[in-house]
Amino acid sequence: MNEQTLGGHAALMDQVYRRQRYIYDLTRKYYLFGRDRVIRELDLKPGQRLVEVGCGTARNLVHIARRYPNAKLFGLDASAEMLKTASGSLARAGVTDRVKLAQGYAEALSPAMFGETGPFDAVLFSYSLSMIPDWRGSLEAAKSALAASGTLWIVDFGDLKGLGALGEHLLRFWLSLFHVSPREELVEALDRHGRNGGGGSLRLLPGRYAFVLNAPKQGFAGLTLPVARESQARNKTL
Repeated sequence: MNEQTLGGHAALMDQVYRRQRYIYDLTRKYYLFGRDRVIRELDLKPGQRLVEVGCGTARNLVHIARRYPNAKLFGLDASAEMLKTASGSLARAGVTDRVKLAQGYAEALSPAMFGETGPFDAVLFSYSLSMIPDWRGSLEAAKSALAASGTLWIVDFGDLKGLGALGEHLLRFWLSLFHVSPREELVEALDRHGRNGGGGSLRLLPGRYAFVLNAPKQGFAGLTLPVARESQARNKTL
């Protein structure tokens, strides 16, 4: 994406969440499933470093900070409005000194964005890839930002194929109101990668409503992502 497109996306996210940020956590708990499961499974060791890409209100980061008090946490988001809420959430939880926030784009992810030099031990995407226009570039950046022994974690909407035609149509319409697009190409690629012996663990929630992935850096290094369905560009390989 060029700077103009990126700037437009940040402005769009600010517009979407300028008011929604006040009720975001209250409303999203009813359909953003699997987030707490991922937090329980992170198993962060003292001193390990995790960055959440698209951290939003910092809801997840607060829970992670409480569960892993000796981990070093970072949050990246494109929306300045959401980061205002995130800062307040961290302050109320008393964990401001343990979490660094930065405004920026997922495809530019690097430790330097937070004034750091060391790589991350874990990169978490929690229902954010479905909102990031350049989600392929974001995954490439995540790979580059991970330590050799690091782990990629994703929880996001699945391909929805188990909901039936009407259920899938209605949910896609609802999500489109919030500029959310389930990345079915990613689900297909991950499923195929796993069947071919690729590393990592992919779990689909009932109805293929959502998926949970945890994969070591080397495990998804060979994942071939399909081209965008609206593009004729060549496949990218992470």
